[in-house]
Amino acid sequence: MALSASAASAGRGARAEKVRRIFERFDANGDGGLDRAEMAKLVVAVNPRVKFSDDQISAILDEVFRTYAEFILPGGQGLSLTGLLRTYDDGAGDVDRDFLALSLPAVDSDASSPEIGPGDAASSPSPTSGAAVAASLLDDHLKPLGIGGTGPSSSSRAAVAAPAWATSPSHGIAFDSSWALLDDLEILVKRLRSKQLRKTSSIDTSGGGSNLDSFSEAGWSREISASADSGLASAPWDETSRDYLTFVKELAVLRTRADASRSREEAFDNHMVIGRALSEHRLFRDALASFRRGCELQPTDVRPHFRAGNCLYALGRHAEAKEEFLLALEAAEAGNSQSADILPQIHVNLGIAMEAEGMVLGACEHYREAAILCPSHARALKLLGSALFGVGEYRAAEKALEEAIFLKPDYADAHCDLGSALHAVGDDDRAVQEFQKAIDLKPGHVDALYNLGGLNMDACRFVRAAEMYTRVLSIRPNHWRAQLNKAVALLGQGESEEAKKALKEAFKMTQRVEVYDAISHLKTLQKKKPKPSKGKHDAQGEEAFVIVEASKFKRVGSKTTLRQDLANALDIRAFERTTKLGHCDAELLRKEMNETDVPVSYSGTGIPEKSIRKAALEVILRRLLSFLKPDTFQGAVKAMNERILSVLDASGSGRVDLGMFFAIIAPICSGPVDRRKRVVFDALLWRPASEGGRGQIRRSDALSYIKLLRAVYIPTHGASDMLEMHGESDPTMVSYIEFLEMFNDPDWGFGILTTLVKLEGSDHVRHGSHTCSICRYPIIGSRFMETKHSFSLCNRCYSEGKVPSAFKLDEYRFKEYSNESEALIDKCMCFNLNSKKLEADA
Repeated sequence: MALSASAASAGRGARAEKVRRIFERFDANGDGGLDRAEMAKLVVAVNPRVKFSDDQISAILDEVFRTYAEFILPGGQGLSLTGLLRTYDDGAGDVDRDFLALSLPAVDSDASSPEIGPGDAASSPSPTSGAAVAASLLDDHLKPLGIGGTGPSSSSRAAVAAPAWATSPSHGIAFDSSWALLDDLEILVKRLRSKQLRKTSSIDTSGGGSNLDSFSEAGWSREISASADSGLASAPWDETSRDYLTFVKELAVLRTRADASRSREEAFDNHMVIGRALSEHRLFRDALASFRRGCELQPTDVRPHFRAGNCLYALGRHAEAKEEFLLALEAAEAGNSQSADILPQIHVNLGIAMEAEGMVLGACEHYREAAILCPSHARALKLLGSALFGVGEYRAAEKALEEAIFLKPDYADAHCDLGSALHAVGDDDRAVQEFQKAIDLKPGHVDALYNLGGLNMDACRFVRAAEMYTRVLSIRPNHWRAQLNKAVALLGQGESEEAKKALKEAFKMTQRVEVYDAISHLKTLQKKKPKPSKGKHDAQGEEAFVIVEASKFKRVGSKTTLRQDLANALDIRAFERTTKLGHCDAELLRKEMNETDVPVSYSGTGIPEKSIRKAALEVILRRLLSFLKPDTFQGAVKAMNERILSVLDASGSGRVDLGMFFAIIAPICSGPVDRRKRVVFDALLWRPASEGGRGQIRRSDALSYIKLLRAVYIPTHGASDMLEMHGESDPTMVSYIEFLEMFNDPDWGFGILTTLVKLEGSDHVRHGSHTCSICRYPIIGSRFMETKHSFSLCNRCYSEGKVPSAFKLDEYRFKEYSNESEALIDKCMCFNLNSKKLEADA
């Protein structure tokens, strides 16, 4: 027999030596095989606390001899040494556990022993580790598995074949029985993995095939004692297989043993060890059951709540995860100094769970708290910066991300997000540098490549942008946004055919209607290229235009909307769509006012107000917009934070006057216009400053509201008026009727609401085959026709003052048609007038 000489085989040799010694211990007759009697003794010896019946032993031995029939020696000698080694290799048992249970002399881990080959079985004595096999097969008969005794001390256990987390000095395992359960559980998981891998080679329990590092990591803190950088991936196990169902039954036996512990503390420790081991193997559903049991045994302990939250998050149950983290936070804040040590990680994971629900303002508070408690927590600062960027607070995001990079210079995700923040504030040169640093640190960083493509698109560097999106698609072929943006970049280069192909690919990936509309529009442009004689044309075939000053736009009839009013109303309508407030009934605001108890506080000027923190306001908004998905809700909050909260919290205190906020969003909520206005007035009445006014509010409060309203929705007006109003106080009271006169004023009030309501009602109005003479899109909403040259403009192009360059006039007279019926009636009236004129002339 050849001796093992390589370093790689040294460990294998030590393991084989242990198997050989176990085999020799029970090969009483020295015939090189373990017969049924010898195997039975081995099974009993390595399971000292398990009382086997004769039937159980017989069933175990039948299974062993049937499964490993090829290793059974002739003449009744029994299982060979090679066969015993194979049982351990298949995960049927744990060599180290059985070796310790038998109290055999230690084996030098560096010593090599003769390797066991197929031909060695008959020529050499056969030690058989049938104990391992028996232990592994026993649970198939729903009996207690493997080792049942107290076993060696925790220190010796930790050094033997334990999972990585259990070898850490802070493993937290307090009882020897927990080590025994851990050993048995590891055997079960090994066997489950080996059985599932036999059936399919696609299961990758390491997650190596998922390319998880392509995207920015979520910053998930998996452990209490350590901060793992890897995110949690979905479990790779086939939970519908028969093997898995058998595993669950075997696991129930272990849990029964844990519940039968001598004390509540020991049972708690047992269940926590089982849960932690299961979560390490990404068996999150099973781990959750153990942590739930831990919560029942020790309700005030931080650990089971924290780890249950981790499992729930991994399972996609984000709302439940948030609740568990809140319980963990409560327990930690009420606990001892040891509990306080894990507070930063609880705050981090709670923030991540809240972000998954779209609650980014609330997440910011927890990330900020984690950074305060642990100033060296680079992940907390990175997540804080990313969340601040997500709500539009770019300068604050930049500062937090720079601090994270200072603590961890090789933090690729922080460099990527800093690049996004810098691009948002217009510092593109530095942004490019940060994106490039992220790519240098992690060449397959999809987010950095995608965002760098977006920056180049904004700078009209279409060739470079297309290159970035191509690189993204080489890593993530199903990244439909990259495919769509690549199409736009190609269109910018004038590559219409290639752009159309890219758009079709994007539509295949996502089936989104806006992508289909873009393809249709591109086809329309190619079919309807204007004739060269009518003026200049751009690369896409769109007719060139000129922008004329507003004074040259004249209205035909009072019903035609003023150009500037339409521009403002379109801007408000876009905000209404982004925030989805147009789907929120104004009556819900009144309900919130009636049901929300907000304590009165005093601002710096001593004025009483019902103010709340932005994070608390976000909770109210979540109730109002409960129909939104998390990503959409996050976008809505970002828009409101940038446009409304930045005005209401100009001092940066982080608090908002709730009554004023309701009054500002009420006009753009759904419902009849009169109801919206009434809710506005009721919201102002709800504020402490108006209490006791007997259905009236102070004129100064009404003026302050209207000026704030205009500052939010018509930012080109109202800001200077707000400054003039500061410090003034008019004690005069106004009724609802008087307030309506102020509100409806077209110049100083919010008379633009009438135009906004018209836009809301015309979202689906089309005008037959009429297309805009500028953008060539089918006209949706009002159609503005120039009466002299009969060209038509859509809402957007009319509001921007665009006219075809072929028609240069001193003034343009436009008439607005809300629908084609009006246009047809107008055409008929003109025809009748012309007929009467002809008759009169005749």
